[in-house]
Amino acid sequence: MAHTDESATSRRDFLKTSAAVPAAALASASGVFAAGSDVIRIGMIGCGGRCTEGAQQAMNADRGVRLVAMADMLMERIVEKRKWLQEKCPGQVEVKDDYRFTGFDAYKHVIESADVVLIANAAKFHPLHMTAALQAGKHVFVEKPHGIDPAGIKMVRAGAALAKEKKLSLLSGLQSRYWVVYREAMQRIHDGAIGDIIAIQETWLRPPYVMYPRKPGLTEVEYQASNQYHFNWLSGDDVPQTLVHNFDRARWAMRDQNPVRCYGMGGRSTLHGEIYGNTFDHHAACYEFPGGVRLYAYCRTIDNCYEENSSLVLGTKGRAYVTQGRIEGENPWKWEGPKIRSTPDFNPYQVEQNALFKAIRAGEPVNSGSYMADSTLMGIMGQLSCYTGKEVTWDQLLASDFHYGPKPEDVRADMEPPVKPDADGIYPVYTPGVTKLL
Repeated sequence: MAHTDESATSRRDFLKTSAAVPAAALASASGVFAAGSDVIRIGMIGCGGRCTEGAQQAMNADRGVRLVAMADMLMERIVEKRKWLQEKCPGQVEVKDDYRFTGFDAYKHVIESADVVLIANAAKFHPLHMTAALQAGKHVFVEKPHGIDPAGIKMVRAGAALAKEKKLSLLSGLQSRYWVVYREAMQRIHDGAIGDIIAIQETWLRPPYVMYPRKPGLTEVEYQASNQYHFNWLSGDDVPQTLVHNFDRARWAMRDQNPVRCYGMGGRSTLHGEIYGNTFDHHAACYEFPGGVRLYAYCRTIDNCYEENSSLVLGTKGRAYVTQGRIEGENPWKWEGPKIRSTPDFNPYQVEQNALFKAIRAGEPVNSGSYMADSTLMGIMGQLSCYTGKEVTWDQLLASDFHYGPKPEDVRADMEPPVKPDADGIYPVYTPGVTKLL
């Protein structure tokens, strides 16, 4: 029977499950699920850092996994990452030169070649590529954010339903749900350790994210796609791109409730130049949940500034510092176990891949559809409010078919780009109070 990733276990069941995670990871890594000569072929759509690490973790999860196809906007990235993976996973990388694909249709060739498709490219394309893979009967791992606009999230929901119908695994890159530290913290929150939740603060302040300078010979659209994190029509900008992990933890703490409304502010204050595209460099958003609980969210991508990545849940009996594995107040607690990088058995990125390939071997698919759609939509909600300066409601988003043009299936290398630089190479950004999107 298919099962979901969403946890509603009792404390006893939770501790039993958590204790079993390392054993399951070791069993999978040792090849127990490889079933002799049975091979699971995986393909990568996107060859940035996250998809490359995901492919390595997939091969670590099951010795029967073979990487057979790779796609990216830049061939040099494919060549670089293939070599890196060959060194990290000897004997498991079988990507022939003819199975290295570039261009906006490259995803189709990867889907044709693989049994499991790993998707971590520009988020604009995640719903389309995920759906195409599921329609072709392939299991899917798809990175966050799972879409950048309401139209994309509608496709994600339909894809999740299709995965259940076809008994295929659909795993989200929102790996917080697989980190034992967070699982223990959330269980304690749900058991009442901090009392009733009264407010949540989510913060991610950091320098600018992955930047790729323009390569000779690229069209304007190809350049923007190669540097996709800095163009909102491709990445969705920083609220859904970065804070989506924080929002997923916040919704988890709130027992997967969705906010009623939000208002936000943001803009471009510091980052100037072609490589920064047309995204904002700072955002702040306030969300209201049913019952009046407020969530205050902040993100910034500017060098030489204070940095923080945290999830803080405030309650009537205490405070839970989720990312630190710590609770203060009437029921203090601190995680004393291994940290994320100390062993693969406690690395949530590895644990989620272990779960995926164990599920595939067992014929018991995982499906992250519910939380991957709603947590991403929460990020989109805040971003649209920051762009427009208007209040945005959850019901408004559910009813909307808004998308950043063009539609993902219509993107071509030689098309007219949605945004162009001026004579100084500067791209225009949205103006709150003037920009109208919804």
